[in-house]
Amino acid sequence: WFHSGDLGVMHPDGYIELKDRAKDIIISGGENISTIEVENTLYKHPGVQDVAVVSRPDDKWGEVPVAFVTPREGAKLEERELIEFCRNNLAHYKAPKAVFFQVLPRTSTGKVQKYVLREGLWQGKQKRIQG
Repeated sequence: WFHSGDLGVMHPDGYIELKDRAKDIIISGGENISTIEVENTLYKHPGVQDVAVVSRPDDKWGEVPVAFVTPREGAKLEERELIEFCRNNLAHYKAPKAVFFQVLPRTSTGKVQKYVLREGLWQGKQKRIQG
C-alpha cells in the first residue's frame, strides 16, 4: 500500500472519488468541510479564474473556511457576492467566511502553495494539523 495523504470514497462500481488531502480537511464546529468541494463551487462562478480554500482559526467554531481568489481579467468581484454564491450552492457552514483577492502562490511545477496561505492566517495560533 501507498499512503498518499488523500481522502476518497470508493463507489460500488469501483470508481474512486478523491475528496481532499487529509491535511486540507477543515473541521468547523464538528463538521468536516472539503476544501476541494468549496473550490469547485467557486470555480463555477464566471468571474473566478483561480481559487484556493484553507482554514482560518475561529474562537467559536475552531476553524472556518476562507477563500483566496484570483478574478478573471476585467471581472469586478466582491467578497459578499462570492460568499452568497457559495451559500446558494453549498450547505451554509461550508461557505467561506472571508474572501481575499490575490494571485495565488505556486511551486515551480504550478501547484498552489496552500501552506503559504495558511501560515499567514494561523501565525501565533495552535494548529490542528501540522503540515
